[in-house]
Amino acid sequence: MNAEAAKYSRIEYERRFLVAPNADWKKFVEPYSKTFEDKYLRNARLRLRILSDSDSSRQLIKLTKKFESDSPYFQMISTIILLPNEQRIFDALEGNRLRKIRYYHHYRSRIFSIDVFENELNGLVLCETESDGLEDLMSAEPPAYVSREVTEDVFFTGGHLCEVTNADLLHKLSALG
Repeated sequence: MNAEAAKYSRIEYERRFLVAPNADWKKFVEPYSKTFEDKYLRNARLRLRILSDSDSSRQLIKLTKKFESDSPYFQMISTIILLPNEQRIFDALEGNRLRKIRYYHHYRSRIFSIDVFENELNGLVLCETESDGLEDLMSAEPPAYVSREVTEDVFFTGGHLCEVTNADLLHKLSALG
């Protein structure tokens, strides 16, 4: 990425984990959640997102670009907030949709987000955590309901998951054991 683009972006440090099937994670989460309705625009690194809070009528519409990175643990990200009429312009473009509900668990002085996917990805539950730096990120201990880390597996990135069928998901989860 060039220096000009870096002026308008930030680095996102993130790790992703697969939640064990039948894990009892629900007893640890906060009483609120957010619904994420994403559209990954075709032939671009752009994601259109509508966030809806469960405890209010608040909605936030964002257009995000995630830049390529040499590491699966961090990447440069740029986001702008959109108005509903602007969202409709981008929503008219071709893309793949992804829907999930995000819950939050405060564990060992950090926040773990638990994403429960819907539609074609029904049955997939991922957990992620973010940090301000790589060293802190790598020191994160995941909660007991996590079965394995999948940060380095591109299959579990939003840009890939939006193209996955339920059969693809079941095959992948079966292969992981």
